[in-house]
This record gives sequence, structure tokens and C-alpha cells, in this order.
Amino acid sequence: SEGDGQNLVTEDVTVVEGDVATISCRVKNSDDSVIQLLNPNRQTIYFRDFRPLKDSRFQLVNFSNSELRVSLTNVSISDEGRYFCQLYTDPPQEIYTTITVLVPPRNLVIDIQKEIAIEGEEIELNCTAMASRPATTIRWFKGNKELTGKSEVEQWSDMYTVTSQLVLKVGREDDGVPVICLVDHPAVKDLQTQRYLEVMYKPQVRVSQNYPVQGLTREGEPLELTCAAIGKPQPTDMRWLRVDDEMPQHVVVSGSNLLISNLNKTDNGTYRCEASNAVGKSHADYMLFVY
Repeated sequence: SEGDGQNLVTEDVTVVEGDVATISCRVKNSDDSVIQLLNPNRQTIYFRDFRPLKDSRFQLVNFSNSELRVSLTNVSISDEGRYFCQLYTDPPQEIYTTITVLVPPRNLVIDIQKEIAIEGEEIELNCTAMASRPATTIRWFKGNKELTGKSEVEQWSDMYTVTSQLVLKVGREDDGVPVICLVDHPAVKDLQTQRYLEVMYKPQVRVSQNYPVQGLTREGEPLELTCAAIGKPQPTDMRWLRVDDEMPQHVVVSGSNLLISNLNKTDNGTYRCEASNAVGKSHADYMLFVY
């Protein structure tokens, strides 16, 4: 005698909420026995090609003496469970197929604890994937470098909400860089959201020698220096001073430029350009030796 369900074949079905699930009950060696399909409550959905169940979401796709194939449209979570294929032999045979319903995350949100950070600070970002099933895996990237967050899962009836926390120490090189929260989930492809970091940093100051372009600073010749400073916010306050000494009388300072039209030995020393913004103050030094 045949074993339990030995002559029947079916497959499990995984489907995204709202899509169509197709259930197939097949007979390997048909002897014209009746095939029927039952729902998880063991109500008959199809008996041969007849549907006793008053649910028009079930439709016949194929019916023969070797297969009963049925589609279920607009699948919802309540449709999950075991569906039974039965073959009316003597004794009857039965196997089951399981429908699993996936739900993509409802939405994905990044929340930054501080909209604007200062270099060297640690900031906290949270990414939340709402109401999915199964629970979502959240991955973090800063630019194209993957970072590691810490995830927490909350369960509401059949759904999972996942929040991942990322603690990030920011530097000036992070200003304008996107932080990306990306979802790994069987029901969606390429779901991600991003926020651009805004990082304030104190000025970076550089002094360059405009004249003489190359070569020595000689007595009697002119010297022109320029100070450049970049920062966020852009530095407003820039000043020249001479370290450990008074600025010589004949030095002309106009904005970021310092000009000595006629060098002499008394000008020797260190000239400093200082720049400041809301974050802090920085400087760069130029050491003058008159030949």
C-alpha cells in the first residue's frame, strides 16, 4: 500500500503581501482519484474544479487528473499557514504546503541627534525600518565605507520594527558626506535613505610667499605674503602679528596680505597669520630671514 502522501507533490510558497500565491497539488501516478485542496482550517477550497468556498480570491489556474493548481490573489498575513493537498485513494493521501507572507518595511527614516556637529564630536544617528516581516537587517555606510550599528527589534503582533543606532565621531573630512541607511529584506530591493553630514571646523591657515616668487629674501627688496584660511563657518576674522616682537612700522597689512617694500635685517623674525571662526582659532607662521 502507498505511504502517506507518497503519490503527491507540492512546494512551499513565499509571497510578498498583496501579490499572488500559486499553490500546486500534483499526482505522480494518476489513477483518476479526486484531488482536493484545503485551507489551514481544513475547509475545502477546491474539490476537483469546483470551489465550495465563497472566496473569489481563489481561482483555478489548471485542473487535470494529475494536477490541481490554484491562485490566491491579494495575499494578506491572515492567509499564512498550511494548505493541504488530498488525494481520495484508499486510504486517502495528504501532504501540506506552507504559505509564508513577507511584508516590506513601511518606511525608512534616519534621525540625527544633532543637525550640525563640530569636528571631534560624537553624534548619534538612528535609522528606523517600520513594520516589516520578517525583521529587517539594517546596514550603515558613510560614503562607501560600511560601518557597524547596534540594532533593536520591537514586535507588534505579526510585524517587526527595527531601529539601528550608529555612533559616529566626525571630523572636518566628513562635512558634506552622506550617511546611508540600507535595508536587507527579502521583500524589497535597494531600499535605502541618506542624510548628509554637516560638520563645523576651525580654520585651516596657510601662509604663502607671493614675492619674491622663488629664491632669497634679500635686503632692500620687497616681500609680499598672503594668508589663506578655510573653515566652516568661513573665517571672518584674520590678522597678522609678529611673534615676540612689535610689528615693524613700515609693514603694510591689507586684508590677508602683508607687504614689506624694503627689507632690512631688523625685519627678521616670525610673522603669524591668525584666523578664527565660531569653532575656534588657528594660525600659520612664516619665518623671515633677510639675506
